[in-house]
Amino acid sequence: MLARFLAGGACAVGMLVAVSITPAAANPYDQQVRGSGRSFFATLFGPSTARTVVSYPGSQKPGTIIISTAQRRLYLVLGNGQAISYAIGVGRDGFAWSGVSHISAKREWPDWTPPSQMLHRRPDLPRHMAGGIDNPLGARAMYLGSSLYRIHGSNEPDSIGQAVSSGCIRLTNEDVIDLYSRVRIGTPVIVQ
Repeated sequence: MLARFLAGGACAVGMLVAVSITPAAANPYDQQVRGSGRSFFATLFGPSTARTVVSYPGSQKPGTIIISTAQRRLYLVLGNGQAISYAIGVGRDGFAWSGVSHISAKREWPDWTPPSQMLHRRPDLPRHMAGGIDNPLGARAMYLGSSLYRIHGSNEPDSIGQAVSSGCIRLTNEDVIDLYSRVRIGTPVIVQ
């Protein structure tokens, strides 16, 4: 009986160690995103973001991204009546938009060069910023067609759920890493 108890305890300790170890990241900034703000319980029971699988009755093909600016949610259609739902930040008044596009490029820890229109409104912004943990585009960016709009991460997680951007769609860095891994160049994007 004591042997079974000890074996069970060793198994439980082994499981805790396995769960708490984060796989090596290809980019050193990824480790900071995965390691930042994650409690022991979040490590055990999943991320502390609002990302979840939901019922989705739409007729779009699996892999399509649907962005509901009113709900402040991005849906990645899985098929079989389901989608992954992510909390997002959207364009503020005067910068919201709708339409159909596609992912034309993907970048990890992208550099940021503010467009001339943004520099005109905000001359205090840097002319260029290298990718990294302090970059406003966050951990990943997915470029939408030939527009200036992107689906990207954010180093301001409190902006998620808000209408504060210049038209881009923001996710937490943890969520944008997840979405980035699930989509390809050419993925259709419908903004409503």
